[in-house]
Amino acid sequence: MEAAAKQPGWNRLNLELSMKTIPGFLFLLFSLLTLAPAALYARKPNVIVILTDDQGWGDLSLNGNTNLQTPRIDALARAGARFDRFYVCPVCSPTRAEFLTGRYHPRSGVFSTSAGGERADLDEMMIGQTFQAAGYATGAFGKWHNGMQHPYHPNARGFDEYYGFCSGHWGNYYDPVLEHNGRMVRGKGFIIDDLTNKAIEFIEQNRDKPFFAYIPYNTPHSPMQVPDRWWKKFQDKDLAMRPISKKRENLPHTRAALAMCENIDWNVGRILDRLDELKLANDTIVVYFCDNGPNGNRWNGGMKGRKGSTDEGGVRSPLLVRWPGKIKAGKTVPQISAAIDLLPTLAELAEVPVASRKPLDGVSLKPLLLTRKNGWPERNIYSHWRGRVSLRTQRFRLDHQGRLYDMLKDPGQSKDVAGDHPAIATRLRAAKDSWSKGLLPELKQPPRPFVLGHPGSKYTQLPARDALSSGAIRRSNRFPNCSFFTNWKSIEDSITWNVEVPADGIFEVELYYACGKEDVGSIIELSMQSGASGAIPGSSVRAKVNQPHDPPLRGAGEDCVKRTESYVKDFRPLKLGRMKLSRGAGKLTLRALEKPGSQVMEVRLLFFTRVND
Repeated sequence: MEAAAKQPGWNRLNLELSMKTIPGFLFLLFSLLTLAPAALYARKPNVIVILTDDQGWGDLSLNGNTNLQTPRIDALARAGARFDRFYVCPVCSPTRAEFLTGRYHPRSGVFSTSAGGERADLDEMMIGQTFQAAGYATGAFGKWHNGMQHPYHPNARGFDEYYGFCSGHWGNYYDPVLEHNGRMVRGKGFIIDDLTNKAIEFIEQNRDKPFFAYIPYNTPHSPMQVPDRWWKKFQDKDLAMRPISKKRENLPHTRAALAMCENIDWNVGRILDRLDELKLANDTIVVYFCDNGPNGNRWNGGMKGRKGSTDEGGVRSPLLVRWPGKIKAGKTVPQISAAIDLLPTLAELAEVPVASRKPLDGVSLKPLLLTRKNGWPERNIYSHWRGRVSLRTQRFRLDHQGRLYDMLKDPGQSKDVAGDHPAIATRLRAAKDSWSKGLLPELKQPPRPFVLGHPGSKYTQLPARDALSSGAIRRSNRFPNCSFFTNWKSIEDSITWNVEVPADGIFEVELYYACGKEDVGSIIELSMQSGASGAIPGSSVRAKVNQPHDPPLRGAGEDCVKRTESYVKDFRPLKLGRMKLSRGAGKLTLRALEKPGSQVMEVRLLFFTRVND
């Protein structure tokens, strides 16, 4: 009462009346609701989820690796809960799909890491939509890897704010071309530092209301680039912790990965420090995990498998969850859990309803986080990639070949114990077969076209990654995600995108190209051909390449280790004109009508801007 009496508009007479009369009591209640609402209800917690790319379980000093130091992430574990056996997928996009939907990735149709196979079905409701529907400000900052074009874009799947790139990997980490809510922008500085800056800005802007911030960093995924501050520490460092097979380790690659992990740790610390400065730490759930096993043969706790494998080392990830005052500091959770569990867990912790109408495969881990619950039902957790399925119980792993391992005694999966536990082996083999027959057929879908000009977004990118080429035209690299087309030497050759236009529209079209001075003068045409039904009227635009633009390849000078993916260039936009597109499916074709030089051009992407709204 004393505090209330000090609020504006209060005096002793009002307070006395409020205690003696019913009208006065109603006045008191109204005043409390309007003048001191924070005292009457608890604000919903903020949520920050940090996901790293290709960082293995062993790439933290927390887990015993003395090759590096990750003090801020280690402190996150000491201040909250640490899950001892947490599982993700063998590669990037399936793990993201499982985290975002709470369902195994085959259910959502995710079967690849590029060329459209990374897109979760549109009838899947994602974690951003759950928190957005509950009134949260939602933002994602980093590598999305679940679709680029609207309605697969993060802005269409529950995130008000998006800054980063939607592809599976990116070709340069310094001042790269990124996107902000669909518009192409230039990043500033090293990409992880930049993503952290944008995430912190989002936190600052939404400090007075609940927010959900998803921060999917894209390191230590290759290319192996990291600022000198970290690289110089590791460049010639002797590494005490080595994998079982030392001969298979690429030491420069390991050193670069560890340097990148220490950079991540520094950026995690920046986020945690800002929460403290804003006095938001106690009101914020912070989650940290990785998307698959390590992207190299390096120390990983003696486990078998790395990225791409369904064995323990390919799918075990750290999971750290901090919520001061709610989750006991230093708590260790021994029960097995998985990425599919994070959506139901975070929704229940925040007391918001799950938006998905489909049954989730994941379960809420809230009882394990907030209580000392000993009883926990036995469960199976499945891992899949390219037809290989393994199964994990609390004690055993059944690998994709049906061999059984006692993971408590044999983390390296060196001895098949199926003969010692025949009943368990038989039961788990039957469970794995049943899961495979029930889920894997969902991946056998006809190819889905790329959506062009969805009315929910003004902008559409169609990168080279999503196109097919004919004749001698080839990609700059066999990994398509951040590639471009080159060797376009014949007017008989072309580049095509299989697309679907969901609504009629008029679009300004730009082509991002590179062309040497000696090849200036080509005339190119972009046209839309009707589908088999002939429902789409043909539409085309033409332009002449009048300006040379021949930038050098970027990336080699910044790489700590020679890469396997494509280098990149700074491509220039060429305005092709306005194109009228009609609703329906068809083929978008880029061809050359004239070619005065030896090569038409190099092509990075098409960019469409709707102009008839």
